[in-house]
Amino acid sequence: MGLALPALSAGSLLAACGGGSDSTDTVPPASRQVSSFGLVVLPDTQFYSRYATEETGNQFDKRYGSTPYLAQTQWIVDNAAALKIPFVIHVGDVVDQVQKPQQWQVADRAMKVLEDKKLPYSILAGNHDVLSDIGYEGDQSAGTDAQRVLTDEPYLQWFGTERAKKQSTFGARDPSGFHEYHVFAAEGQRFLVLSMSWRASDNGIAWANGVLKANPTLPAILVNHELIRIDADGVSPLEVGYGLMLWEQLIKRNDQIFMTVNGHFHGSARKTKINDFGNAVEEMVVDYQMAYQGGNGLLRFYEFDLTHNEIKALSFSPWVRNKPSATLNAFDQVMLRDGNNEFVIKMDFARRFAGFAPDFKVAAPSATSLATVATSMMLDGFKGIVEVPAVAPANVEDYPHVAETVAHWRFFGGTDGTALADRQVIADASGRATHLTRAVLTEPAGNAAQLSDLQWSHDHHRLSSATGSVHFSNTEGSRLSYFMTDAAAALNSATFDATGYTIEAFIKLDKSWTTRNAWMNIMTRGGWNRNFPEFQGWDASPPVQFAISNLKEVQFEVIPQLPAPDSARANWSGEILLDSWLHVAVVNDPVAKETTLYVEGAPVLRNTIDTVGLASQGLPWVVGAGYYQGNGPGGGFLGGMGEVRIVAKPLPPSQWLTARARP
Repeated sequence: MGLALPALSAGSLLAACGGGSDSTDTVPPASRQVSSFGLVVLPDTQFYSRYATEETGNQFDKRYGSTPYLAQTQWIVDNAAALKIPFVIHVGDVVDQVQKPQQWQVADRAMKVLEDKKLPYSILAGNHDVLSDIGYEGDQSAGTDAQRVLTDEPYLQWFGTERAKKQSTFGARDPSGFHEYHVFAAEGQRFLVLSMSWRASDNGIAWANGVLKANPTLPAILVNHELIRIDADGVSPLEVGYGLMLWEQLIKRNDQIFMTVNGHFHGSARKTKINDFGNAVEEMVVDYQMAYQGGNGLLRFYEFDLTHNEIKALSFSPWVRNKPSATLNAFDQVMLRDGNNEFVIKMDFARRFAGFAPDFKVAAPSATSLATVATSMMLDGFKGIVEVPAVAPANVEDYPHVAETVAHWRFFGGTDGTALADRQVIADASGRATHLTRAVLTEPAGNAAQLSDLQWSHDHHRLSSATGSVHFSNTEGSRLSYFMTDAAAALNSATFDATGYTIEAFIKLDKSWTTRNAWMNIMTRGGWNRNFPEFQGWDASPPVQFAISNLKEVQFEVIPQLPAPDSARANWSGEILLDSWLHVAVVNDPVAKETTLYVEGAPVLRNTIDTVGLASQGLPWVVGAGYYQGNGPGGGFLGGMGEVRIVAKPLPPSQWLTARARP
């Protein structure tokens, strides 16, 4: 799930969650009545827990006056009766940093909302919730619950067995305390939820098989943190080793398991498999943590329509309805309407369960379709934002010219599809003569770059007044093309501690990007963090690293000049899309001592505090590559680059390169 989501229409919104057209107060005509119930799945909440803490600046509350995790659980209890929700499922990654108590406190408060209203839930530990985050590599010799020191695990201290026992649906936990099962009742039937934490051991899997054997007539939903993932196309399901192991050792041999839900992998997908009994098992992954605002409060709602033999899935955000209208933007979607987030699974429940529950009967219809009610709750009265159409530039100078600009590189002017010359100069449009020069092809030693690896292009962002770009290609390993400032450029020593700064770039990740291009650099400042005398922590990076991570996140990691160049601060976007032009802006406010990263005009969630300016080691800036452990350049960029601008003050959006010279 990337940041570039299709926008809804816009406008004002209601101030309260729920709301809308709750038609359950009147009995619908018999022909429209159904026997159904709802379940809510809470996808990975890790960033909600992390960025609602004092130590991360309470970023949600500061910007919106509320927090998404609490908004989710409060909405659930407020609407549990109307939507006939007997049970809630959490898929793990409750927190982001397992050894940060403030994050556990946020999660504790949010889940206590359910407990206070006696609404039972299952919960499990994701990889971020355990002290040793080791993935499955084909065996069970490391990383499972069997290798953990149970008394040390924060998850068991915050969400231990005694707390779980207070749930009215609680069945048992395994001896490790990491895995649990519940039995809930709905529409005259009983269902089992088997919730298994990150890396279940062989004993944990044996325990799960035993639970099903001891409850042989109950239809079961299996919840894991990891089971299936999303393929590179962002849509198709993809099986993984751990999930295949669980399929062989647990799922396919137990006909009771008719549905699985997991998180961990960013996005949403589903897959149908056939078990040893010839019956379908519906597998689903749902995780929105890499979307806008760490998921933007999105949750998954399932209606089990027993009358029409359907499972209806919806994905929506009660929190978006609750945000102040002035904070909304195109990324604030109250519902996701694509086929992986809103869908219907056909399932003849009586036939599917006949092999183990021959007495399964559908109760008499009594209510309106819950999916219809939930959709009305989300959409009725919600208009989002009134989108003001962006104005295309009238000419190449149609952008806000800012006096404090210290460098502005505009990559256009060459013939489309032709190579940039060796030592090609990109003039500085700021007038300060901080020009960029294409690096010699043979530098650094071993570079296999060819002249044609860097070409002019007429392609550009629709709001950039520069009528072209440059395209970096054939970038992998030691082969890369890049630009550098002159060794004597004044910009090399600028620290911006008195002024703050704004850095903008138009970028387009090439459609051929893979994880082999992970940590490629948009722009860096030369140097090695270990050379700052006071520096502590991971020291291999340069003082400024403007890059793309292995998860296609924009990373802006710097050593600030103030309070001291002793540690790094990192802003992160969510996952961005390939083959799409994006405007990225980084704004450092020296008064607030905050740095905010924006992608396509929207502020990201993971921003930084207690940071002013940029520390310097007096070395050149590099565009299209970077440094690592003082060596370089390396980590070449793959894709298009339109303009890069550095301004010695924080700019509002009205002065960005996406704005016009005269509004």
